[in-house]
Amino acid sequence: MKGRGAGGRATVGSVGASEELRIGQLAERLDINPRTIRFYEQAGVLPEPERSPGGYRLYTADDEARLRFIKTAQRLGLTLGAIREVLAFRDRDERPCPYVAQLIAQRVAEVDQRMRELRTLKNDLKTLQQRIATEGVAPAKGQFCHYIETGAAANRDHPAQG
Repeated sequence: MKGRGAGGRATVGSVGASEELRIGQLAERLDINPRTIRFYEQAGVLPEPERSPGGYRLYTADDEARLRFIKTAQRLGLTLGAIREVLAFRDRDERPCPYVAQLIAQRVAEVDQRMRELRTLKNDLKTLQQRIATEGVAPAKGQFCHYIETGAAANRDHPAQG
C-alpha cells in the first residue's frame, strides 16, 4: 500500500511525498485548465482536496497520478462514468483489470463501427467530388445545393417513398 500524507491521502508519483501543489501549479504541470480539475472534482473522479489555511486547494502526488490516469483513459475514449468505475475499483483496493478489459473490447468495437462509417462517408464524398468534376460547378435546381440533396448520403438518409 502507498504511504499516506496529511488527511489520509496517498502520496505517490512525481510530486514529492510531502509536496503539495496549488491548483494552478498542478494544472500547469499536467497542461490542463484549472477549471478542468474542479470539474473532475464535481464529477466525482477526483476527491475534494485538502485546503490550506488560506483556503487554497492543495493537491498531492496521488491527485497528480489520478489526473494523469484520467487524461490517458479519456484519450482512449473512455467516458467519465467508466473512468469513475475504474477508479472506484482502485479506491476499494480491488483490481479493475477484468472491467477494463471489457471496456477496451467495447471501445475496439465502437472504433471499428466508426471506421466503417468513415469509409462510407469517404466513398460518398469521393462520389460527389467526381460528380462535381464531371458536371462542373454549375447552378442547378435544388432548394439548397443539388450535389448534397441528390447525393448518395441523401438517398441513404431519406429513401424515396414509393
